[in-house]
Amino acid sequence: MQSHNQYFVPHGSYWPIVGSVGMASLLAGFASSLHGSALGSGAMVLGFGIIIFMVFGWMGQVVHESEAGTYNKQVDRSFRMSMAWFIFSEVMFFAAFFGALFYARNFSVPWLGGASNNFFTHQELWSDFKAVWPLIQMPDPSKFSVPKDIIHAWEIPAINTLCLLTSGATLTWAHWALLNNKRNQIIAGLAATIILGIIFLSLQALEYGEAYKHLDLKLSSGIYGSTFFMLTGFHGLHVTLGTIMLIVILMRVIRGHFNPENHFGFEGVAWYWHFVDVVWLGLFIFVYWL
Repeated sequence: MQSHNQYFVPHGSYWPIVGSVGMASLLAGFASSLHGSALGSGAMVLGFGIIIFMVFGWMGQVVHESEAGTYNKQVDRSFRMSMAWFIFSEVMFFAAFFGALFYARNFSVPWLGGASNNFFTHQELWSDFKAVWPLIQMPDPSKFSVPKDIIHAWEIPAINTLCLLTSGATLTWAHWALLNNKRNQIIAGLAATIILGIIFLSLQALEYGEAYKHLDLKLSSGIYGSTFFMLTGFHGLHVTLGTIMLIVILMRVIRGHFNPENHFGFEGVAWYWHFVDVVWLGLFIFVYWL
């Protein structure tokens, strides 16, 4: 058991090197694939596999050290600070995409429509352009994927909003159960949250299929298509990662991990999931509704 007045210093670890090799392979493979190299896809898959191996191996080592009582309160604070800064970096990530959407809607589109005394530019570039969002009108339909319609807010997106808001409640219920050492309730709350996350991802896949096959709404459909798929796609990736993390936490709870005094692994994943919920509310309002 680590003394509470000593800071835990881990032994030399090879996991950072493994992760660096995986990321280098992934980046090199991606760059090669952009140049048409036949080896690019293989290098990307290899790099991704190495990263997954590193994540499970490194996190498994951290779990083992935590359950062995190696960490003290000072280490716990460092974990919390690290997770807080990580979530802050994710906030900035999405802020960049929301900023791009705001700029396109409030500056670029009105400018092309002749606002701010740019009538000459409007006439020369695209005389029949109409500054109306969502922008699904294309200057040359033969060069762009012209969508037939948009994804309406009060269909699948509304159901997905309900799913994520409910999942936040079930996860909070599970956290309350953990604080009161009610293990069966923790398992039920986590399982419900995971199921709701899977439902969300399934409905989003259905939505994408509808957009591609029936509405011709694609990433190449101008600024509306690119901002729509970049924002919702990256959010879907975050929901996928959050669901995987919740599954890992559920497995740990079933194995008897965590107690009311020591459960940052649970809390860190809960923070991340609530962050994903908040981002989705922004997406629902600014991408689907307004």
